[in-house]
Amino acid sequence: MQTDISHRKAAARLQATANRNAAFLAGHRSRDADMAAHGLLGLLKGQFGAGLADVVLAGYMPMRSEIDPLPAMAQHPGPVCVPVITGTGQPLEFHRWTPQTPMREGPFKALIPVERDPMTPRALIVPLLAFDLNGYRLGYGGGFYDRSLEKLRKDGPVLAVGLAFDAQICDQVPVNATDQQLDAVVTGRGVVWSRLV
Repeated sequence: MQTDISHRKAAARLQATANRNAAFLAGHRSRDADMAAHGLLGLLKGQFGAGLADVVLAGYMPMRSEIDPLPAMAQHPGPVCVPVITGTGQPLEFHRWTPQTPMREGPFKALIPVERDPMTPRALIVPLLAFDLNGYRLGYGGGFYDRSLEKLRKDGPVLAVGLAFDAQICDQVPVNATDQQLDAVVTGRGVVWSRLV
C-alpha cells in the first residue's frame, strides 16, 4: 500500500510541477505574487486581529517556480523566520529573517540566514506543488513540513497557509497517515479554505 501511494505521489509530482511551471512562465508572476500577498495579509489580520504584531510568521525563500512570498513576509508587522533543514527525517528549524538578513545557500540550494536565531512560528506560509480542497498539499517528498507541522501543533494552535498559483489546485492529492493538512491556501484569486477532515 505504501509503495502504491509513493508511486501515485511521484506521478502527481510530475504533473503538478508541469502545471506550476506553466503558471510561472505565463507572465503573471509579479501580479499573482502581489495579489496572493494581499490575500495572505488579509487572512492573517482576520485570524489574529490586533495581536498580529506578536505572531511569529514563517515564510520561505522562493525556489524554482514557487510563488514568491517575500512581499507578504516583508509587510508582516511581527517577527518573521524562514525554514532551515537540519537533516533527513528531521523537522525544520525556523530562523529569524528580515529583508536585510545576510543569507547563504543551504541544503537543496535554499537560501538560509547566515546567523542562527531560532524562532517558533505560530503561522506558516507553506510552499507546495499542488493542493486540494481538503487542505492536503503535495510537496517535494522530503516530509519536512509534515514533520514540522505535527511537532508545532503538539504545542498549540498553528495556522498553516499555502501560497499558490490558481493552476496548482487538483481534485485530490494522494495522502498517507503522516500528511498534515493546511488550514487554507491563498492564490491570486483569493483564499481557499480547507475542508478539514
